[in-house]
Amino acid sequence: MSNSLPKSSGRMSVSQSCSQDIIKRHSSQGLERLLQSFLFFILFYLYLWLYVELRLMYHGAGIITNFPVFYKGWTFFLPFLSYPGGPLEYLSAFLSQLFYYSWAGALVVTVQAWLLSVCIDYLLKAANLSRIRWICFILPILLLVLYTRYAYHFATTMALLITLLIACLYIKMTLSRTTTLSYLSTFLSLSVILYCLAGGAFLLFAVVCAIYELISRFRWKMSLFYLLSAAVVPYVMGLLVFRVSIIDAFCNSLPFSWKILYYETRKREVTIVYLLYLLLPLTLFVFGLLQILGKRLHFVKDRTKKKHRDQSSNLLLKIFSRYRHSPKLKWAVESLLLLAIASSVVFFSRNENLRTRFKVDYYAYHKMWPELLTSAQHNPENPFIAHAVNRALYHVGRLSYDMFSWPQHPDYLFLSDKKYKWTYWQIFDVFLDLGVVNMAENALTECLEGLGSRPMILQRLALINMVKGNLGSAKIYLGALSKTLFHAEWANNYLDRLETDPDLSGDKYIQHLRSLCLDKDCPMYSLFKEKTLLWLLERNSQNRMAFEYLMAYYMLNKHLSKLVQNLELLQNFDYPKLPKHYEEAALIYVYGTRKPLHLSGYLSSPQKRRQIEEFTRLLSSYGGDKQAASKELSKKFRNTYFFYYVFAPSGTKK
Repeated sequence: MSNSLPKSSGRMSVSQSCSQDIIKRHSSQGLERLLQSFLFFILFYLYLWLYVELRLMYHGAGIITNFPVFYKGWTFFLPFLSYPGGPLEYLSAFLSQLFYYSWAGALVVTVQAWLLSVCIDYLLKAANLSRIRWICFILPILLLVLYTRYAYHFATTMALLITLLIACLYIKMTLSRTTTLSYLSTFLSLSVILYCLAGGAFLLFAVVCAIYELISRFRWKMSLFYLLSAAVVPYVMGLLVFRVSIIDAFCNSLPFSWKILYYETRKREVTIVYLLYLLLPLTLFVFGLLQILGKRLHFVKDRTKKKHRDQSSNLLLKIFSRYRHSPKLKWAVESLLLLAIASSVVFFSRNENLRTRFKVDYYAYHKMWPELLTSAQHNPENPFIAHAVNRALYHVGRLSYDMFSWPQHPDYLFLSDKKYKWTYWQIFDVFLDLGVVNMAENALTECLEGLGSRPMILQRLALINMVKGNLGSAKIYLGALSKTLFHAEWANNYLDRLETDPDLSGDKYIQHLRSLCLDKDCPMYSLFKEKTLLWLLERNSQNRMAFEYLMAYYMLNKHLSKLVQNLELLQNFDYPKLPKHYEEAALIYVYGTRKPLHLSGYLSSPQKRRQIEEFTRLLSSYGGDKQAASKELSKKFRNTYFFYYVFAPSGTKK
């Protein structure tokens, strides 16, 4: 009897030692996964903050048409309670405003991606699919692709997150349940809550719970009931309680909602959102079935292994064995592989031209002219970027000197071609700068209709109405802006000033715009013609932008006789010498017509005369064959008006 006690205590000590080793091993694996996840999401955050720059998505560039607005107060909040999915839309609208700051927007999206990853990890673990927990990183990588391509689907991905969180809560709550009634009551309670919060995203919750019950708990009747509830709950709650349309009852908050598919601009990259929604249910279903089949074939596998077991070890098996039994090596390899996959996917998803357009539009709106010109170099031939470049060149005082150092076309100055007919977002600030405030107001009103009451649009409309003296309308726009998160200070400042100085006589910018404004309406069709610019100069002979845009219009359309006639207007401005491109255009006119030219007191430089003579000589040496001469002429004269005049596929020479 006494001899048996030491043996028993020895077994207990061995058992305790083994259990401690297992606990340590699992603890070590948990820390490694945590560190791996931490490194991944730190890089995730830095990429969104420093490369994608989510402030560009907040701005929208006229491309993102579904970015939500958000106002403080109950008046804005209460309507969101009147339809399924409304609370989620309200939350998404609030969080989206943080995109105003790139660092804050990146933090919001990173937390969202991390929570999605945690939910996927928990659900796979609950379904005994821990071996494929690496799938939890696929959703964040797909989110990176969305944001790399500047596609806004934040509300839809928030609906996905809320659905997965409720699915995790369902599994957690039912672990201690024993009766069928308790399962059903838990599911139905969570279903009603989720449907009110996220609308049609409840369908995914029902499908995930049904698959989980089938593959993990083998309750096919419960699974079938959950699938049927996917049809019943939206019908009862949506149609009978909230009284919304059947389409909204089933589709609101989902990526195939009419709110997305009806508009071409909102469908960008929606396929990726479909993948986000399908990833978990397909993973659970496919790998769950494989796991069930694997268990049934376990005996056969064991016998097969015994037959093929060999005394000699394969080199690959040794390497694999070392990899499996070396946690540090395994962690390092898996981490590097994860980063390599994420980097590759993101690299091949980039669209630098689109990114440049977003950046240029953002800089143009905020009048960051040097940054605009630097960014525009990455895609200078895009019509919208070229249009913004011309405006930036004017504001830095280089339009008449450097205009033809950039790609040009007659349509770029005002985006006047018919295919740009509806591009109001890109043109309203040019109208405002010139002094055509009625046209600027018309363009902004169209933007208001197509893009919603975005703060940037309301701010410009408030400004225009203050310029025009429509204080009632101005106060309406300012009142709306005072309820926003980031433009309230600007709005409240003007509201206070309107109380003390209704005419805003002390506001230099308002007074400057008033001095430029036309005192008569100009029809839409005349806007892209010289008449409007001439009217602006009649209204204010010091309107430098109107003058430079008029001269640019003449040069782009090769109306040199009109340009020469208007050189006398140079005396209204303080040019230290004759601008480079005006001189080049005047020399072409002189050499072509053989008429004497007076440059309003400016002298023509001998260097420019030598340039045009050399240009003519080189062109003549090719027998006037422009195509043959273009390569050599481009090397020396690419940045001159001489080259544009001969080679540009544009307007009629006059």
